[in-house]
Amino acid sequence: MSAIRLLVLCAVRQHGRAHGYQVRNDLEYWGAHEWSNAKPGSIYHALKQMAKQGLLVEHETAPSAAGGPPRTEYELTEAGDEEYLALVRAALTSYDQRPDVLSAGLGGIVDLGRDEAVALLKERVAGLAAWRDSVTTHYLPEAGPESVGHIGEIMNLWIHSADAGAEWTRGLIARIEGGAYTFAGEEGEPFVGVLAEGQENPYATGIPDPGDEE
Repeated sequence: MSAIRLLVLCAVRQHGRAHGYQVRNDLEYWGAHEWSNAKPGSIYHALKQMAKQGLLVEHETAPSAAGGPPRTEYELTEAGDEEYLALVRAALTSYDQRPDVLSAGLGGIVDLGRDEAVALLKERVAGLAAWRDSVTTHYLPEAGPESVGHIGEIMNLWIHSADAGAEWTRGLIARIEGGAYTFAGEEGEPFVGVLAEGQENPYATGIPDPGDEE
């Protein structure tokens, strides 16, 4: 799974409608350009591709009062919303994905119901346990990595990664079960993670707004 698809859908969904520069600015605000493949070219490409696939609908806007060029704004279709939620669910349960996929999934976790989020994370813990068990059929951690030569360091890394991932996931489950955050369908103000039009991005890289070139 590519994190960029999930990240772009997440940003557009939070806005309701957004143009490419807004999405790029939001992903930069989240730091996604540092921990994923969310670079300007890939963002605009993802928007256009998902519009062709029927996941996004394009809206042409009039030029701004300040004289700026017209833009293309994007909005999730029903199929796009279904795809977005499916990607969030897959990112939260798939223990063998890259860290950027999990990070992108966490960005959308509150768009699920609380009970479902907990169930998916428990599925992740079970997957990590099964993966750890498969490693230990060939490698005994108590014997130490030296027991199978330097290649044992690879399996030792896998074991430590599985243990750390499971511990972190159980901690997240406990926080969610304890009432942390506002999830879909609950009363209260959900966290807003996108920038309003014209709001300054404190993490901006200084790349100019390309207008409607995307």
